Amino acid sequence: MREAYHLELGKLADQLAGMCAMVAEAMESATRALLDTDLAVAEQVISGDEKIDDARSSCEEHAYALLALQAPVATDLRTVLAAIHAAESLERMGDLALHVAKAARRRHPAPVLPEPVHGYFAEMGRIAVELARKAETVIRTQDVAAARALEDADDEMDDLHRHLFSVIMDKEWPHGVASAVDVTLLGRFYERYADHAVSVAKRVVFVVTGRMPGSGAEDF
Repeated sequence: MREAYHLELGKLADQLAGMCAMVAEAMESATRALLDTDLAVAEQVISGDEKIDDARSSCEEHAYALLALQAPVATDLRTVLAAIHAAESLERMGDLALHVAKAARRRHPAPVLPEPVHGYFAEMGRIAVELARKAETVIRTQDVAAARALEDADDEMDDLHRHLFSVIMDKEWPHGVASAVDVTLLGRFYERYADHAVSVAKRVVFVVTGRMPGSGAEDF
């Protein structure tokens, strides 16, 4: 019975890892749609979001079934609870990629981004996808050191976001208020996406160690 239960826990982890791959692909495509003003790619991201929502529902149903099947304790209970929270974070990552794609569609055929900030978003997109793919690896391996390493990439994202904000706030910004608002919102989407990826990694640390890392880098 215990062996079968642990097999189901492994399947649950596979579902979460699969969600990581889905949200990584969604943000990668959304960023391409944003930078290239590609309506077709934006539409693919928008239509694909329902699959991510369904994947979260499937993960949660599986987790609740495992809670009902056998009263888990210690690591098993932590695994199931962490999976429920991680699935929520991953769905939100998908939603943030969706927001990026919708921004690209809303402004089409005009570009959303002024040329001076293209480089910022190309790099933010790269980091976001990297974080999601690292979260996938962390889920599959339960590598605490790798989970903690996600904080470094998140710091890079935060630095880019701060620099981007300083560009927008410069009194010489020549692209108008509407453009500044678009850039501000989009930057926030990428920052929050990264935060959720780190949250997923923290759940893995919680499963392995029994201790939920705090918000500070010294705790994670």
